[in-house]
Amino acid sequence: MTEAELKKFPQHVFGQAFTTLKCEGPTYLPWMEKRIKASGGLMLMRRVEDLWELQPSFDIVVNCSGLGSRELVGDSRILPVQGQVLKVQAPWVKHFIREESGLTYIYPGASNVTLGGTRQEGAWELAPDPGISRDIFSRCCALEPSLRGAYDVKEKVGLRPSRPGVQLQKELLLQDGRRLPVVHHYGHGSGGFSVHWGTALEATRLVSEWVQALRTPAPKEKL
Repeated sequence: MTEAELKKFPQHVFGQAFTTLKCEGPTYLPWMEKRIKASGGLMLMRRVEDLWELQPSFDIVVNCSGLGSRELVGDSRILPVQGQVLKVQAPWVKHFIREESGLTYIYPGASNVTLGGTRQEGAWELAPDPGISRDIFSRCCALEPSLRGAYDVKEKVGLRPSRPGVQLQKELLLQDGRRLPVVHHYGHGSGGFSVHWGTALEATRLVSEWVQALRTPAPKEKL
């Protein structure tokens, strides 16, 4: 950033300015759903407590259950990282601002401005904390004082499904002589939108390997 730009942030001595893309779930996810349906995909909603419940209806299962994988497949390494943000109306804010720690940020969007945030590992609480909301608002106003005029403030809390690394691999489940090919694909944490396309391509490749394996006849035993 130039010296003139840095004058807007007197508590900082260094900064970077760049242009990037922003993906918004409320718009992006319905678009993805339309793509699935347009390509002939069928979407079903049901509660699944055991992957074996999906057989024999499905030959291959892709497990994208996120935090549900703790119970569904016994993965104790996946934990929630709770995040609390504010959604406000401040249409005059046109540029994003993010402090070095990544905990304080201002992200303008199509319909509102997101003010953040928090990163509480292991917290499952989904109710907003008023004290945290006040702290978020104060931190963001320190970066962009005009936000004190923001209106229609809404509190939001979500849980990021995080683990030491994304779980992206094949597994063959065996039970009573039955076989269930699985591709695990979860644990993206707060970086899901950033890496999801690439990991989805890798998951697709792993599914293709299972498809090929199912189509290949088993070798005959020699008498």
